[in-house]
Amino acid sequence: METFLKGHIRDVPDFPKPGIIFKDITPLLQSHQAFSQIIESFVERYSSMKIDAVVGIESRGFLFGAPLAHQLGAALVPVRKKGKLPYKTVDMSYDLEYGSATIEMHTDAIKSGQKVVVVDDLLATGGTAGAACRLIEGQGGEVVECAFVVELSFLNGRERISGSPVYSLVSYR
Repeated sequence: METFLKGHIRDVPDFPKPGIIFKDITPLLQSHQAFSQIIESFVERYSSMKIDAVVGIESRGFLFGAPLAHQLGAALVPVRKKGKLPYKTVDMSYDLEYGSATIEMHTDAIKSGQKVVVVDDLLATGGTAGAACRLIEGQGGEVVECAFVVELSFLNGRERISGSPVYSLVSYR
């Protein structure tokens, strides 16, 4: 499956800045077969784990998190950039290569003891996913695993998600 999915990921050189090779997942989304395989793989992995909530990280994590939550009969919890959610929130800041960022979720999104899967399209440096895990744990949730379609393993993002298992469908070393 990894080879099939990689065949639907486009390299875009020098985006968003010179020297970067961006892994564009748009062709994955345009292929019903590829998108279905992604969702089916995640559903198969998590269906026996009694997941209470799927946390989708803004914005492409929503694309994979929503159908997964639906198939699992779980809640979908959006984690968004600061200032995008309308209700009371808790937030977590994390460092970027140049500067910092903040994500947040609603204060009532995760209940104590809930089993949670964090979903995003890509694991790079792990800052955002690590911050999402800390938000969930701060609300009393248990992060069962962090799931990604693509992992750029050469960036060592797993290290910033310490304490939470990581699962990815495609890895670039």
